[in-house]
Amino acid sequence: MKTTLEIPDALFRRAKSVAAQRGIPLREFVTEAVKEKLSSSKSAKPWVKHMGRLKHLRKETARIAAQIEEDSERIDSEMWR
Repeated sequence: MKTTLEIPDALFRRAKSVAAQRGIPLREFVTEAVKEKLSSSKSAKPWVKHMGRLKHLRKETARIAAQIEEDSERIDSEMWR
């Protein structure tokens, strides 16, 4: 498929130069770069793979939040005036 891209001049020259050094057409270089970027997008947010791994601490988190709430109610309102 053909398409038109607007690439900053300096980036275009650099990409064309690297493609030439590798002995491949710019079209192939850009295709490889896009493929690489798409495959690495899975690891763009490495923390995502850890989502949900701390579920076992929900009760502890709730207990701590309740303790903080309880302690917050003990603050002397006169002290904050």
